[in-house]
Amino acid sequence: MRLTSFMRIWLTRSFQPFHFTSSYSNRLAFEDLEKLGLYVHIPFCRSLCSFCPYCKVAYDGETARKYKDALIREIELVGETIEKPKEVTSLYFGGGTPALMADDLALIIRRLKKYFRIRGGIGVELHPDDIDERTLDKLKEAGVTMVSVGVQSFDPDCLSAIGRNDRDFAEAFRLIRTAGFDVVDVDLIFALPGQTEQSLLADIEKAFSSGATQVSTYPFIDFTFADNRYKPLPEGVKKKMLGAIAAYCEKTGRERTSVWTFAEKNTGKYSSVTRDNFLGFGVSAATLLKEQFKINTFSIEGYIDRVENNSLPTSLTLNFSLRQRAVYDLFWSAYSMRISPDKFKASFGVLLSKLFGLELWLCRVLGLLKREEGEFHLTNKGAYLYHYIEQAYTTVYIDRMWNVSRNIPFPEKIVLK
Repeated sequence: MRLTSFMRIWLTRSFQPFHFTSSYSNRLAFEDLEKLGLYVHIPFCRSLCSFCPYCKVAYDGETARKYKDALIREIELVGETIEKPKEVTSLYFGGGTPALMADDLALIIRRLKKYFRIRGGIGVELHPDDIDERTLDKLKEAGVTMVSVGVQSFDPDCLSAIGRNDRDFAEAFRLIRTAGFDVVDVDLIFALPGQTEQSLLADIEKAFSSGATQVSTYPFIDFTFADNRYKPLPEGVKKKMLGAIAAYCEKTGRERTSVWTFAEKNTGKYSSVTRDNFLGFGVSAATLLKEQFKINTFSIEGYIDRVENNSLPTSLTLNFSLRQRAVYDLFWSAYSMRISPDKFKASFGVLLSKLFGLELWLCRVLGLLKREEGEFHLTNKGAYLYHYIEQAYTTVYIDRMWNVSRNIPFPEKIVLK
């Protein structure tokens, strides 16, 4: 039995798989949710990187214009269902390369603010090739306070292995420092072909010394539908590299804020996944509600057609059981290195120990969790196990779902066992 299947059965106490269907509603139950985040997906790129699994297409001006109009309409379809503006924690633009629509982001943000009061930061992903003074000025004017730069590596050989070109990163980061964003995240990949522990740690230090307040490090995962010339380094090497990153950041005074993220102390945090609930807009965007998880179509044509006909572009919907929803919450809480029993009780109306008491005890006995000030915190040993499970989850669940969604705009169903 696969690890993911065993964990699903064990944690949900059911043999029932995750059953996604094409059924959907045009009204989303989010008005009473607390700690709600917003996500907007911009799928356009100047060129398509083979290693990147996300929903993306080559930029075309006319398609981007139609997409922007459809995106505005989707926001209206969701926002018009509530009586008054809803408070949300944050807004995050991912992609693709959102900066390719820098001229439109201010309009999109204004339309969102018509229906949502954004209390936290507004973040945008940046490709290094799109960092120039004009673009950064537009982002600041639109209200963007956080940027995430997809560097992947500063090493020319590692960049070449994933089809990226070397560039003048120093000038790009000088412009970012001058623009004065509250949070600057740098995305790096580890276990790249040809990468060594020494070159990886050099990448970490260069990111921080260039002005990053946070560095997000992700293992190189070879998706089945990616066209990679090279394969990731073995899992044993990944384990050593993640351990080396954690040890180096601890030694140099940086804080581990998630399994794969490290930050300068007393700085803001940047993440696209650790939200209690979120609404997703745009192709491939996901929405997480109290009892439901839904995914928009990956087809730009299908997306535009749906919203032009005043329907949400939902492709697949999963209706959670209580334990399934609780497991989802527990999974992403663990990613942030801490699990709060009080927060869990407030979210689900039941004690964490009642649903997962055995699992918590076992994790403490095995040295995966420790209890501090009423919360459970992952140890470095626990963080590695999470890292291993997350890769398995990505390979078995996300890879399959995204692969189907890339080829079928509106699947009838997907069953994940």
